[in-house]
Amino acid sequence: MTTTMVTNSSPSSRMMAMALAWIVCHCTFVTASAQDIASIAKSDPLIMTGSIGTANTYHYTSVGDGYASPLSNTIYANLNISLYGISMPFSFYYSNDNTSFSYPNISFNLTPTYKNWTGHIGQSSMAFSPYVLNMSWSGVGLEYNSDRLRVGAFYGKLRSAINDDPTDPSARKPQYRRMGWGFKVGYGSNSNYIDLYLLRAYDRQSSISEEWRSVVAPQENIVVGLKGMVTPLKWASFTANVATSLFSTDTRAEKIQDDAAARWDQVFDVRYSSMARFAGDASLSLRLPLGINANVCYRMIQPDYTSLGTYYMSNNYHSLGITASTILLNKVSLSGTFSGQQDNLTNKQLYTTSGYVYNVMASTRLGNHFNISATYNGYTQKQSDGTMAVNDSNRVDRQLNSFSLTPTYMLDTEALGHSLSMTLNATSNKDNNSYTESVNHSNVTTWALGINYGLNVKPWQTDLALTFSHQQTKGYRSKYRSEVGTLSASRSFFEEKNLHLNASLSICYNEVERQSKSLSMGGDFSLGYTLKKVHTFSASASFNKYGDVNISKTRSNLDCTDITCSLNYAYTFSLLEIKRKGSPTPDPSL
Repeated sequence: MTTTMVTNSSPSSRMMAMALAWIVCHCTFVTASAQDIASIAKSDPLIMTGSIGTANTYHYTSVGDGYASPLSNTIYANLNISLYGISMPFSFYYSNDNTSFSYPNISFNLTPTYKNWTGHIGQSSMAFSPYVLNMSWSGVGLEYNSDRLRVGAFYGKLRSAINDDPTDPSARKPQYRRMGWGFKVGYGSNSNYIDLYLLRAYDRQSSISEEWRSVVAPQENIVVGLKGMVTPLKWASFTANVATSLFSTDTRAEKIQDDAAARWDQVFDVRYSSMARFAGDASLSLRLPLGINANVCYRMIQPDYTSLGTYYMSNNYHSLGITASTILLNKVSLSGTFSGQQDNLTNKQLYTTSGYVYNVMASTRLGNHFNISATYNGYTQKQSDGTMAVNDSNRVDRQLNSFSLTPTYMLDTEALGHSLSMTLNATSNKDNNSYTESVNHSNVTTWALGINYGLNVKPWQTDLALTFSHQQTKGYRSKYRSEVGTLSASRSFFEEKNLHLNASLSICYNEVERQSKSLSMGGDFSLGYTLKKVHTFSASASFNKYGDVNISKTRSNLDCTDITCSLNYAYTFSLLEIKRKGSPTPDPSL
């Protein structure tokens, strides 16, 4: 392999080289990214890039500076070292007498591949059933994936121990180091397959101090999952994903001594703290005449279902979902969904809660320039008896309905581009409990209108936009309205389009009926320039005038002012490059 070296002897480069030498001498923490063996061989041996810059902001407000510093100055520097594709970032940050320095933490991950084999070393993950394992682990693993056969296994740490000083009043809640191993095997194609998963996870009691062991209980778990799909017909397929978990909430509990428990002695100690739980789902997908695609899915997760290889998982519920979609006359797209969920599977909760979500959407294109879409969304929540009867005075029975209509018109000519869109939305949130309806204070109805017009002047490389929005909300003995209008413009200059100008003006009016009226007017301006792809200059300024304009108030004018100005500069550089022969030179600005 032939290499070339590129160095820069400028003062800034020498300063960065000195900084790098200090880092190498004082920092031993390295982050290694996942790498394919083939990609490592093709990567450049050493690339060092970075950036330095400054951001300076001035803020003025006529109502005092309690919530923002009048002057903020920031200086930062970043350095990234890429060693055969493994990235190691360092950063320095200074702002208003506050200084911070960060460097890579220990985190190693190597994923070599060879033909159908994939190895895992360090912090890694492996595709499992979501009911069995969905978190990363730190250890070793090996996978084999061919066209039909899939095999994988791993062993490693699922989480680290937290073992702060027990005498420290601010000590974190302790947790055991959790270890685990897993195995999976599967066979089949994308439309007909079966996969088996196994996970064994356990906490190591010796990983935390003896003083902490009375605070938290060590746990262990074995989970078996099965996932499969069959496609008996071209227009129908069935998928199922199920898992069974044996879980001990406290491995210090006494073991159960009987013949049924003894069957598990080789793989799992059945204790008085142990439980067996089930989780799973099944779905049927159909492709029906008239281009209708439909899916029906049922899911059930028993109370206290737990896998120590997953993050938090909701349980104690079952749900049913139905979706369907089609295209009529090759022009109108229709889709709809319905799902219902209910908890309290064992009737041991105080109350049972049911929720239903439903949605219908339609859209079509009329001609070459006009589109229109309509959407309805609904949600209903109900509460019924569990181990106790629900009191009618506080029974949950709510319904949310939302409807929106969005027409869009677009016209593109050689010199101008036009876009006009409007959004109409109506939303209601209502309490359907007849006992409390007459005195309920939470019923809310909202109407909203939004209009957007955009103009692209191509010869001038200029974009103009005008937006207006209106919202009106009515609740219990209250009524709120808001209007916002904005005019904005942006333009790029020069052949390289490296000078950008943006400006906007806006006005906002808010009113709470019989309480307050407020008005605000503001503007924003920003300018950005890029020189030789490595120097970036930017400046921005904004102002806002606002106040109470309610005539009945003593203060009825725009007597509050906010002004913000900022100047920023950034320089990106390539400090050192040791490259493979024929590799392109990286753009330091990327």
